[in-house]
Amino acid sequence: MSNTDALNESVVTSYAKAPARTITAGGVTYAYRELGPKGGIPVVFFVHLAATMDNWDPRIIDPIARNRHVITFDQPGVGASTGPVPDSIEVMADDAYTLIQALGFDKIDVFSFSMGGMIAQDLALKHPGLVRKLVLTGTGPRGGKDIDKVVGTTYRDILRATLTRSDPKEFLFFNRNATGKPAAKAFIKRLQERTIDRDKPISTKAFQAQLKAIQKFGRSNPTDLSKLTQPTLIANGDNDRMVPSILSEDLHRRIKGSELIIYPDSGHGGIFQFHATFAPAAAEFLNR
Repeated sequence: MSNTDALNESVVTSYAKAPARTITAGGVTYAYRELGPKGGIPVVFFVHLAATMDNWDPRIIDPIARNRHVITFDQPGVGASTGPVPDSIEVMADDAYTLIQALGFDKIDVFSFSMGGMIAQDLALKHPGLVRKLVLTGTGPRGGKDIDKVVGTTYRDILRATLTRSDPKEFLFFNRNATGKPAAKAFIKRLQERTIDRDKPISTKAFQAQLKAIQKFGRSNPTDLSKLTQPTLIANGDNDRMVPSILSEDLHRRIKGSELIIYPDSGHGGIFQFHATFAPAAAEFLNR
C-alpha cells in the first residue's frame, strides 16, 4: 500500500466518527468537527436555532464528505464553544468569519439551514470573495415577512412536545401527518448515531439570545441580495411553519441564477425528510 493509499484509507467520511477539535481565536474557543478528504475548498456547515453540531443529519453530511473536506462548528456560547452568545445575526456572521480565518481558509463553500442560512447570507454579503457557493435551506431573507413570528411558533411547539414527551423538532420541522410523523422519528433517531464526544444541549439563556437575533433579523430592513453573485441552491419543504416556504421563493427571485427545490408534503425539515434525493443533489451542486 502506497502512502497516498494509506492516507486515503484513514479519511473519516462518517459524521458519527468525525473527530472533535477546538481552535481559539478572538478570545473564543471554537469547537468544530472535520471529516472528508482534505484539500480543495472546504464545505462549512451553518446550523439552525438552538442547535449544536449534533443536530446535523448524518445522511446529509456523509454524502458530501465523500468527496469534500467538511467542517461543522458550534457558535460561541453553544455546545462546546466558549464565549457569549450574540443577539444579532451580523455578529454571528462575524464570529463565523473569525473561525474560518483562524482555520486558514480564504475560500469556502457554505451549506446552511434555517438560522444558519441567515448567518450565511450576512457572511457572503460582507465577504463576497470568501464564499464560492451557497446552499440555503429552510431559510429566508433579512426583513422576510413573518420571520419574527418564529418566537411564538417555537415556544408553542416546545410546549406541545413537552406534553407529549417528544422532541420539539418533531413538531417544528415536520408535518404532523402520516408522512411527517415517521420521517420525524427517523430523523431524531439518526441524530443519535454519534455516541462519542457529544455536545451539551444549548442553555435556555443562549436559546433566548438566538431567538432575539432571529426576531431582529425578521424586523430589519431587507438587504440587497442582488449583490450575491455566487451559484446558490435554495431548498425547503412546501409547508415550512418556522420560516415560511414563500420566503425560499423570495430568495430565489432575488438571488440571480439561483436554483430552487421545494419538496412536497414536508415542512422546515424538508431536506431531512427527503435526504435520499436532496443529499445527492446538494453534493452534485457543490462539486459542479
